Amino acid sequence: MNIHATFFDNHQRATVEAAMARIIPSDDTPGAREARTVDFVDRYLSGIDYIYALPDGSGFEQLEGRRAAAWQQRVDLARSKYVAGIAELDRLCLEQHRAQFVHLDEHEQDEMLRRIERAGTPEAERAWRDTPAIAYGGPVEPALQQTNAEADMDFFNLLVTHTRQGFLADPIYGGNRDQLGWQVIGFPGPASLAEVHAGRYNTLDFFADNRVHRGQEDNHDRQA
Repeated sequence: MNIHATFFDNHQRATVEAAMARIIPSDDTPGAREARTVDFVDRYLSGIDYIYALPDGSGFEQLEGRRAAAWQQRVDLARSKYVAGIAELDRLCLEQHRAQFVHLDEHEQDEMLRRIERAGTPEAERAWRDTPAIAYGGPVEPALQQTNAEADMDFFNLLVTHTRQGFLADPIYGGNRDQLGWQVIGFPGPASLAEVHAGRYNTLDFFADNRVHRGQEDNHDRQA
């Protein structure tokens, strides 16, 4: 397994990195660029070697058979959306500003992202064209801990989803460098997936004010 596996060429990677930096910009806190969300999506698109992290955090499950085929089909579809979407984004930028997306200033980049964001516009439709949806045929499973379906997304929404995932997913998936995303939202997070699997870590302290279940509170009070 190549831990440095990538899919994008240099220009595609620079374009995606710049676009992600406008979706979660850097201000008084780190943004997508510092959290290296581009590493997350670049490695995801490299193949099917980084889909499910092993429970002990030591690596990734090696998919086989129909599961592997279904995931490869899914990754191939996402690849085609990125390639077509980046090309269309650059075409619009050249038409509007006579420069590719990566060479625009931040205001111009925001303007061009808004153009492809609007569903139903010719630009958004063109970014979606030639990337047909598919039925995966595989078992119903959480993908990179997400619950939405990439097959239903156009390029822009896929980019936004991967930016969020790369910012907040466990660092083992390639993004959230040094847990910067978690630090921004005040989430302590586990030191590794092994802590979660062994039961030494859970999210109750972060999400709940009271660790005792409501139905258990009454019994606890009566016993007191």
